[in-house]
Amino acid sequence: MEGPLSVVLNFGHATDMFLALVVGMGFGFVLERAGFGRADNLAAIFYGRDFRVLRVMFTAIVTGMIGLYFLDLLGILPIYSIGVLDTYLVPQLVGGLLLGAGFIIGGYCPGTSIVASVSGKIDGLLFMVGILAGSFLFTLNYDALKSFAGSYYMGRVLMAEFFGMPSGVVVFLVALMAIGAFFAVGKVEALVNGAKRQ
Repeated sequence: MEGPLSVVLNFGHATDMFLALVVGMGFGFVLERAGFGRADNLAAIFYGRDFRVLRVMFTAIVTGMIGLYFLDLLGILPIYSIGVLDTYLVPQLVGGLLLGAGFIIGGYCPGTSIVASVSGKIDGLLFMVGILAGSFLFTLNYDALKSFAGSYYMGRVLMAEFFGMPSGVVVFLVALMAIGAFFAVGKVEALVNGAKRQ
């Protein structure tokens, strides 16, 4: 499926792929400069010392959400022109828990492990090897896991539809939640880092 920008601006496939590469490289560069290529910076969130991951991710989510809301509202980029994966509720919850466990144990997520590997960190490279090994094992055992992987199917579900609320209200509530989270984690950081200095 082509990206929504290529649909709106009528890009060809080659242009679409080139822009995806450039944006991906730019995103990786920004992650590295923000310190996301180091496992200790990423894992610090689980110890309450540094919530930069939460701040960056929430900022990206809210910015994207607000942008998409207004682009959809203006008819420039209809929300249904954007590829959204179908929801398989329980399998995706289990997958999320496994991803979170891997993040805690290894200190990386798949994207940040690539950033770490490209910047020459051995632990990032080993983490990527683990991702590939896990993917390979999943593929080998797919027949046994297929019924679970395809269970609890809900189709394409957006938050506004799931909660039965207008999309503008959901955008506003998520933005409020982000502001509340920023305030709360600032307090946690001050408490944890203050206790460390004593």
